[in-house]
Amino acid sequence: MKYYVFLTLTVLFWSGNFVFGRLISTDVEPLQLAFFRWFFVALILLPYLIYRFKHIMNVLKKEYFIIILFSILGISAFNTLLYYGLQTTTATNALLINSSIPIMIIVLSAVILKTRITKLQSVGIILSTLGVFFLILKGELKNFITLEFTSGDLWILLACVTWALYTVILKYKPKELNAFDFLSITTFIGIVVLAFVFFSFGYSFELSFLEKDEVLYSFIYMVIFPSLLSFYFWNMSIVEVGANKAGQFTHLMPIFGAILAYIFLGERLELYHLVGILFIAVGIYLSIFLKKA
Repeated sequence: MKYYVFLTLTVLFWSGNFVFGRLISTDVEPLQLAFFRWFFVALILLPYLIYRFKHIMNVLKKEYFIIILFSILGISAFNTLLYYGLQTTTATNALLINSSIPIMIIVLSAVILKTRITKLQSVGIILSTLGVFFLILKGELKNFITLEFTSGDLWILLACVTWALYTVILKYKPKELNAFDFLSITTFIGIVVLAFVFFSFGYSFELSFLEKDEVLYSFIYMVIFPSLLSFYFWNMSIVEVGANKAGQFTHLMPIFGAILAYIFLGERLELYHLVGILFIAVGIYLSIFLKKA
């Protein structure tokens, strides 16, 4: 049960990443935000990496290909693509596209891992997806007609594919690395890749963008919660519960998004929020907990 709590906290923190990423999108360049976010995460993890250096390096020598792949997908690519998308797309569109991740995970699991999904799980997945669409469309099908898509939506879609692939292949995470070992080494390799791209695009190492309080506090949140904690929880939980089950928790993000908007932006919780939440809750129960019981 604790892993389901970890997964819930993970998507809660990631929902905040969407909110704050969109909030400061006009103040910070996407690549700049991604690079400095993971740079400071790497600084925090540096003492641990030094402490476990010999063991981690021994594993890296044997499993360098898969570890580098994890680093590029999860650290270098995913959030960079996400931040580029949030520059030009709406939060509504981002959530709509993000809701496709569980389906992507199921398809990739079937192709890569040959995972079988039961009829009951299929019903649960469909209900959760309907709940997400109900939230996004505010309970009115006619709202689908007014949705407009931009080039930013393609960046969000690419980010979703990247994350779905990362999640599925976590099954191949070297067992010799615990969750914190894995987070540390993938963060350091990921930041090296990001640094190469960052400086190649002509950026310089300066932090003047943090002078604005709104950006500084958002940045601190991004470093601690959706980076350190969420990646640790996600990497640990995937191994225990499997990619398909864990993927269903991303359907909670529109719920958390609505709640965060209510708290920080003063937006009202409407009836359609409650209906969507009910669909999502029932879907997650059918696809995960009922089978277990």
